[in-house]
Amino acid sequence: MTYDTNLANSVREYLAEIPGLDIEEKEMFNVLNFMVNGKTCVCVSGENLMLRFDPSRHEELSEKDGYETMLMKGKEYKGYCYINPDGFKNRKDFEFFLNLCLEYNKVAKSSKERKTK
Repeated sequence: MTYDTNLANSVREYLAEIPGLDIEEKEMFNVLNFMVNGKTCVCVSGENLMLRFDPSRHEELSEKDGYETMLMKGKEYKGYCYINPDGFKNRKDFEFFLNLCLEYNKVAKSSKERKTK
């Protein structure tokens, strides 16, 4: 499955409007990862947004329309989730989710660089 290019363009355009962000896009495994200031912020996976957010807000977000649990190796991955198109039908919701990711990005730790062998 490839990512939705229209959704990717919407994310790209929204992020570009915010001054002071260093934005890098990385395509990995049919997902488009928007890195902000060197850290994963938000991704487009298929037709879904994949969010990185403060894990303390996990329960709150799980009540939102379009919420889908992110699983890795059969375990729920706190601080990450998918939001399907039902959750961001309108601009207000779309902006809420992107701002949520941007807010956490300010305090999130960078991933460790992997050494190549």
